[in-house]
Amino acid sequence: MQIQRSYQHTSATLFLVSTPIGNLSDMTPRAVETLKSVALIASEDTRLTKKLCHYFDISTPLTSYHEHNKHQKTEVILARLVAGDDVALVSDAGMPLMSDPGEELVEAALAHGYAVVPIPGANAAITALIASGLTPHPYLFYGFLDRQKSKKKTALQTLATTPTTLIFYESPHRLKETLNVMLEVFGNRRVVIARELTKIFEEFLRGTARELLAHLTDIKGEVVLLVEGNHEKPVVDAWWEGMSLHEHVAHYLSEGMKTNVAIKQVATDLGRTRQNVYKEYHND
Repeated sequence: MQIQRSYQHTSATLFLVSTPIGNLSDMTPRAVETLKSVALIASEDTRLTKKLCHYFDISTPLTSYHEHNKHQKTEVILARLVAGDDVALVSDAGMPLMSDPGEELVEAALAHGYAVVPIPGANAAITALIASGLTPHPYLFYGFLDRQKSKKKTALQTLATTPTTLIFYESPHRLKETLNVMLEVFGNRRVVIARELTKIFEEFLRGTARELLAHLTDIKGEVVLLVEGNHEKPVVDAWWEGMSLHEHVAHYLSEGMKTNVAIKQVATDLGRTRQNVYKEYHND
């Protein structure tokens, strides 16, 4: 068991800092203050983060931390924490770890006893969800589906019976293919495409999967794809599944029913006529 009191510890801290998903005005004062106060900012793409830092007059040194160097850089950042330096992790946009690198770093920092403190802010999935018109809770955030069509289809099949609103991130170049696979697996459910969130060209497309596929041309910009959950009543296996007719009747006899009454109830359970069940019961 581990108890973290985020602002009552003496060791170094790993801050997970949210950045804007489009509109720079969504950067919080606390996020700016944190990025100015730490000794190092670990960034998914230092080129993008440099622009953000320049805009907010943040002069803290940067180091890259992305999918291809995360194992090496986790050790580097741990060494900085060991030295007593606070470090901030940012992704290109939104909250770190939400379909972005950082999970291994957080696990390592916690395993070594360092505090991990979130600095909340903009998040594309939640921003899209609350304006989607779909049921906002419960929801399931999946993130990016596999690029390979067969693996994408397999993943969607595992979600086909999920009753909650589903949230995906998707590339605009793969959006149409993904919608076609969803139509095949999920059926013609309500779907919302949210793109360019918080930017001047922000747009929500709401409709059924077929309607959106018929409308889509070239979609540009970052995309959040939301799908309504499966609201069909699940098929529940009947308790008498696997029983023979005699065992089914015997169950009701054990509850005190007379034979003819038990046969009538079995017929109702099975959707058969009483005469048919009676004949089978007595002829066997």
